[in-house]
Parts: sequence; C-alpha cells; structure tokens
Amino acid sequence: MKTNIGLLLTKRAHLNPEREAYVESDGSRRFTFKELNNRSNRLANGLLASGLQKGDRVGLLLMNSVEFMESFFAIAKAGGVVVPLNWRLVADELEFILKDSGVKTLIFDNEFAETVADLEGRGDKTEINQWLHVLGGASEHACQPFAVSYDAYCAASATDEPTCGAEDDDMLYIMYTSGTTGLPKGVVHTHSTAMWGVFTIHATADYQGDERYIACLPMFHVGALTPLTINAYHGATTYVMRSFDPVAAWECVEREKITSGLMVPAMLNFMVQVPHFENYDWSSVRWFMTGAAPVPVALTQQFQEMGIDVTQVYGLTETCGPSCLMDSVNAVRKPESCGKPFFFTEVKVADSDGNELPIGEAGEMLVRGKHVMREYWNRPDATADTLVDGWLRTGDVGVMDDEGFFAIQDRIKDMIISGGENVYPAEIESVLQSHPGISEAGVIGQNSVRWGESPLAVVVKTDPTLTADEILAFCQDKLARFKQPKAVEFTDIIPRNPSGKILKRVLREQYPTEASE
Repeated sequence: MKTNIGLLLTKRAHLNPEREAYVESDGSRRFTFKELNNRSNRLANGLLASGLQKGDRVGLLLMNSVEFMESFFAIAKAGGVVVPLNWRLVADELEFILKDSGVKTLIFDNEFAETVADLEGRGDKTEINQWLHVLGGASEHACQPFAVSYDAYCAASATDEPTCGAEDDDMLYIMYTSGTTGLPKGVVHTHSTAMWGVFTIHATADYQGDERYIACLPMFHVGALTPLTINAYHGATTYVMRSFDPVAAWECVEREKITSGLMVPAMLNFMVQVPHFENYDWSSVRWFMTGAAPVPVALTQQFQEMGIDVTQVYGLTETCGPSCLMDSVNAVRKPESCGKPFFFTEVKVADSDGNELPIGEAGEMLVRGKHVMREYWNRPDATADTLVDGWLRTGDVGVMDDEGFFAIQDRIKDMIISGGENVYPAEIESVLQSHPGISEAGVIGQNSVRWGESPLAVVVKTDPTLTADEILAFCQDKLARFKQPKAVEFTDIIPRNPSGKILKRVLREQYPTEASE
C-alpha cells in the first residue's frame, strides 16, 4: 500500500464498509465509510477528468462539512495539493493566499458566494480556472454564473477508485499561517509527514475501539485536519459541527454517545457556562484534547470531577499538530507544563546555536520528527531560518524539568492567541499604519476572560480628531474579525530598541489591564 493519505479512506471502506464515518452533529446527514469513499472517488475522478495534474493546488473555502472531508481525501488520491482556506479572512487576504499558492480549482460554500464573486471579478490576479459551488440547501439557480454545481460535478463521475496520483514525499497540503512579517506563510506537508502525524498522535492518545469523536474546530486548522485523518486510520466515527455552539455540542454528546474530541480552552469554558449543562448525559466521554492556549487548572479540575480527562496539546501547524501532550492528572500537578513529547517526537530546549541546554535553563523549544513540515511554500529564507540541522525552531521559549516535562515561558514571535486563533501583531500594525491619521502603531495581547487574549492597538496619531471607534471601524473590512483590535490606546511614542524593533515587553508593562472582552 502506497503512503497516500487518501488511501486510508479506501482501506477503511474496504475493512469496515458499513461503519459510520461521518455524521453531522445534528444527525441530519450520516455516511458510512463506503458511502464517504464513493463520494470522495466521484470528486477525485471528476478532477482528473477535468485535467488535474500531480501537484496542482485545489483550494477549499468550506465550512466543516462532508464536502470538506471528502474533498481532502479525493484531492490526496488524485495527486493534487489541498489548500485549506480560513473562511474568516476577507477577500484581500484570500487573494494573497490563492495567488501565492497558485490554486487552480476552488471549491466553495454558498455562504461565501459573494466573496468568491469578488475574487473571480479580479480577473487574472489568481490562477483559478475552475470554480465548484457547494450549494447545500440553495437551489440550482443560485449557482454562480462562473461556477459549476459541486453536486452535479461529482454525480457525473464514477465511484471507481482513481489511479493513485501521489505518495511519500509528494505534497499533500499547504496550510497558511500568518508570519511575523505580516505576510502569511504556506506550511507544506507531504503524504509522509501527515502519515507520521497520524502515527505519533495515535500512539500517544487514548484511542479505543468504538471511538465517536466530535469535531468542533474549523477543518482549515491542523488541529481539525489531522484528527480527520486519524479517524479514517483508526475507523472512528467523526461527528462534525459546522460551526461550534456549546448547547449543540452537549446535545450531540448526549444523543450520539460521544467518547472524545478536540476543543480549544475557550470552547471547553463555553460548554460549562451553558445554563444547566449538568442536566446533559456526558457519561460516554472519556477525554477531550485541548490546546492553542494555556488551560486554566480550575477548568481541568472541573472536567476531571465530571469524569472527563482533559489532555493538553502543545503543537504547531509546522509539526502537523503534535509536539507535547499533557495528561489531566499531571496538568493539575504541574499547571505550568505543556507535557512530554509525543511518541515519535523529540523536543529539546536549546540556545541560539542549537545546543541543548541543561534541565531548568530556558531557551528555544526545538522539535524533531518525521511529522515536521517539508518547507514553507516559496519561502526558502524562512525555511532555512526555521529548519536547522533537522530540528524545527518553534520560536517559543521553554524549559524542561527533572521529570522530562516541558513548559512554555514566553513567545519569541510575540504571537497573540485569541480564541484558539493565531494572531500576529505585525499584520495588524501594517493595516493600522496605512491609516492617514496614524504615524505609528504597536499591537499586543491583553488577557481576556472570554478569548484568552485579545489584540490591543497602541497608536500614535497625527490627526488629533481621530477616535478609537474610527480606528476600529477602519480595521473591519481589512482584517478577519478575530484579528481586529478590540481596543485602542493613544500614546505619544512607541517604545523601540536601537534597531527600531517595537519593545512589546515595554508595551505590555505600560498597558497591563485586562481586555473588556
């Protein structure tokens, strides 16, 4: 069997054809592994018949859905490269990613029809020559005039297994993550790196026979995409929330007897804020995995008391997800720790030259494993800075204790984590400084009870009449909602070091208050 992620679905459909593979969280659509594989094959054969070549990029601007899941496996089988698109981004942001990646086919949900029409109207700014419109509940007449109905496109093709078009070190997907320069970087994962991501998580996490997994995170995130692959490998049923809602999550847990899932800490917190949530039956749940932000000890303890283990993950898009895993018992005993490395993963704390530091001494966290990315797409400079002597430089400052547990102390890259989303200040600062009434801007994260952190804009204005509300409004159509500053502070000077770099540490000292949301 070739190392091709799409073939995991093929094999599982052969072994367990009647086992449920995909269920929408409200129970409205249910597909067995055989049915899901057939749907995937139809799309794969359609793409091949339309001229898809090995390595061609296919963009997915889709909400969590069966169409996303089957498209991922279909593109993998056909030898294309998946480009998952963050549907929270505005058209300008999407245009950059589509152009940078060279997407030729775009599959999009009806919710984003207007945004896609805007992109299509920009002419040759992208290389897209095929648009597949997922209509969902909309009528056939709602299909964009430049697009083809996704359902009709798939229905015209056979369910036969397509010829496998890629394997091993061939590209599987390019997932974009914002960078400190303000421009997103495309993280390249191959069939091999993704497969090892499956192996290392499956060997470390508590997967059991009849696993019923609730998928709450957006599928354009590695934290959702990798579990989809694991579930095909394991034969688990994936219960998919189109978008997260804590009440609907509890209803799904109770009705479908969910056993596990992955949520960011904010989601877990929202679930226990649901009025009378204790009336739901969660006795089937063994564990929820969480990550992307620190997990309050009180939250871990609350779920423990409910009989649910909360296992914390430290990872990156660049590692296909896994780096360290912390079980719930030790999370309470060592609240500052992010755990120990996954099974097929090495982690060390190093100095600026990559030399391993002794126990208790802080340095940069480095990760090594066969699940680490191949490169940043079209960014050899960034790749060379990040992949050094086989190790991935994370940009996080950490320390290891005498029991082998790692703890993150700071973020070298000044990244803000808001509701599980990575937000990079440089991108927001670039937008702010394009305002004619602003001469300088610095962005930091403020502690937020609701989101973990929220962006705060500190600006020097040249227009004395400029207000905070006007600045926030200026950002609305230029940045995705989760990136938009939640508050503005005015200052006469932005603190900088001799080389001109903003001193974020000083800004955080100057504005230590918590965010209002």
